[in-house]
Amino acid sequence: MLQRLQRLQRLQSPPNRRSTCGISPLNPMPKKTPSQASPLTLKQQRFVNEYLKDQNGTQAAIRTGYSEKTAKQQGSRLLTDPRVLAAVQAGQKKVARKAEVTVESLMAELEQARKLALKEKQASAAVTATMGKGKLAGLLVEKHRHSGAVGTYNLKDLSDNDLDRLEQILGPLADAGGDPSGAGEAGD
Repeated sequence: MLQRLQRLQRLQSPPNRRSTCGISPLNPMPKKTPSQASPLTLKQQRFVNEYLKDQNGTQAAIRTGYSEKTAKQQGSRLLTDPRVLAAVQAGQKKVARKAEVTVESLMAELEQARKLALKEKQASAAVTATMGKGKLAGLLVEKHRHSGAVGTYNLKDLSDNDLDRLEQILGPLADAGGDPSGAGEAGD
């Protein structure tokens, strides 16, 4: 088998007419890696940007300007292009780095805030940061006790006096966005 390959290579490229590019049936053209390939066209780059928004190739193709009839095929075709795929992966990594929030990073931020608060002699801020660290670590769990009936009421069954009283109680709460006095939070 090896002899056959060598014979084919000699026939393809005789000594006095050897190709300087090194391309033959036995030595096909080397594939370019995405970094060696030509840059993305503006439309391909726009597709990448649109794809990163929702990870939907069809919708990204439509937003890029491809026909709705062919958007699914265009999105699929673009996502199989090594250059486009490399750009998508690079964009995904960038987004992941930006959004990376871990327990360790939050702990470090809270510790930094605590140290700064202590340095600035702000005891309340230091205690808040310490409590935040405790909650994050699961050492402190807030418990709320709720009282009162849970459910829905048919307001049509209430008398006019009951409606007036309810309006007096709930009116200020609705305007303030909650119970400003904190009186409704028994047991804290």
